[in-house]
Amino acid sequence: MKKLKVGIIGLGTVGTGVFNVLQEYNDIEIVKIAVKNINKPRNIKNLNSNILTDNAFEIVNNHEIDVVIEVAGGVNPAVDILKAAILNKKHIVTANKELLAKYGSELFKLARENNVIILYEAAVAGGIPIIMPIKTILCANKITKIAAILNGTTNYILTKMAEKELSYETALKQAQELGYAETDPTGDVEGFDAAYKLAVLSTISFNKKIDIKKIYREGITKITAQDIKSAKELGYRIKLIAMGQVLEDGKIDVRVHPMLVSKKHLLAKIDNATNSIMLTGYPVGNLVFTGAGAGAEPTASSVVGDILVLKANLNASDNPNPLPQAICNHNERANQIDIGDTYNEYYLSITASNSPGVIGIIGTICGKNNINISTIMQKGINTDNTAEIVVITEKSKESDVQNALNELIKSDSIQKIDNLLRVMN
Repeated sequence: MKKLKVGIIGLGTVGTGVFNVLQEYNDIEIVKIAVKNINKPRNIKNLNSNILTDNAFEIVNNHEIDVVIEVAGGVNPAVDILKAAILNKKHIVTANKELLAKYGSELFKLARENNVIILYEAAVAGGIPIIMPIKTILCANKITKIAAILNGTTNYILTKMAEKELSYETALKQAQELGYAETDPTGDVEGFDAAYKLAVLSTISFNKKIDIKKIYREGITKITAQDIKSAKELGYRIKLIAMGQVLEDGKIDVRVHPMLVSKKHLLAKIDNATNSIMLTGYPVGNLVFTGAGAGAEPTASSVVGDILVLKANLNASDNPNPLPQAICNHNERANQIDIGDTYNEYYLSITASNSPGVIGIIGTICGKNNINISTIMQKGINTDNTAEIVVITEKSKESDVQNALNELIKSDSIQKIDNLLRVMN
């Protein structure tokens, strides 16, 4: 069997994991590894410094290399490097969700034109197998809904806020100390990471191009300890949910934001840094994929799995374009709806004056905007003679809810709107 020759771009946490796992395979040779700083001390067993380069184009222009493994992350210069690799007829294995979310259509088109393929199992949920199952064994299904926890950092923070009654700031600091969160956690806590993953996952699940710019995104930075406590009292856990669904009219609703999830729901039981993906399709019904969504070894598992699949197909066939089921042919753009046109149940936290009739004012404004209240409760009186009020609505249109909020905040009886979260039962 022909020895597969690969080049690796990136030798950080994931790249090191991939390098270590590939040492187990005598029929795979790592020809070159591109790094930012070639002189950086690296305590990596069996690493030959002679194969390191600080010029990634030495890899993509090397005629010996069959597969380029991109695990550096980011968009620039990754997009130009991978375009050059594809034009040089090299297959791609990548874990770069941001790159695929923003430039996937362009890269997949270029790959088809050059008879190479791009595999990206590690890009969505680390070690959880999800991309290839959708493309292969689940290809007979029409997938209509995704509900997922796709970011381990935010799930860890929300878990500790619930378990230990920590503030957001304290839970974030703990996550940073343990290495779950970056020094600048914006990509995770503001929902960017989950949105990139959802764009990739929704594109292959619904077989239509999802525009990352049209995905509604909201992070967890506004979640308070009181929100966590109130949700718990009402029978919910708060999770950052990545959701995609095909509506009855064929339009697609794709968004990432915190949600109150019923304690009875499986996603409410997914804690710490674990990821979980729920798919609904016909004829299979409901499926759940759960496991480690990040980390060196879980992610390396998916990256090396893609490499081995490529290797087996290349050795088994003279066809220059193996794995036809893995080729992305998403030519039709999804008709994505605006968040204002979605329907949800809502959790609303309000600070109001402790005065007669304030509950009635809230009810009147909600009713005026076509919103039925399911639950309303006052949490007590504060020292400044204000009251904390929590409202759970029946299913309502987002634009109606936003109109009601604008009216509420103008009322003399309402001090502030503390938070608005959507509810998933």
